[in-house]
Amino acid sequence: MDFPDEWTQKEYLANKQKLEKEGIKVLLIDTILSSIEKADSVVYNPYELKKEPKGSVFVFYCDTGKSTLDRLPEFRKKFPDHICISLKGGRGYWRKNLTAADER
Repeated sequence: MDFPDEWTQKEYLANKQKLEKEGIKVLLIDTILSSIEKADSVVYNPYELKKEPKGSVFVFYCDTGKSTLDRLPEFRKKFPDHICISLKGGRGYWRKNLTAADER
């Protein structure tokens, strides 16, 4: 799979479902200490994130998605064994009732 710099919420949900079926862990990373309602996220903690399996996908979010997109080079340098992506639109564009359709 080719990984872009950003995923929309819809792409995140669909890709998370697909990748986890393939055994690849996908984490939504909260960089602003403000969780998203109805989303399973973890707080940004570099020490703990480095313990995640190699090849895991980290999807970072902030309020608008701009800061995490700007910080992608920093995240990629800090986590060279992981795939780093920014959540497009960030927390502000998250739709709590949007779900990924289960593809069979």
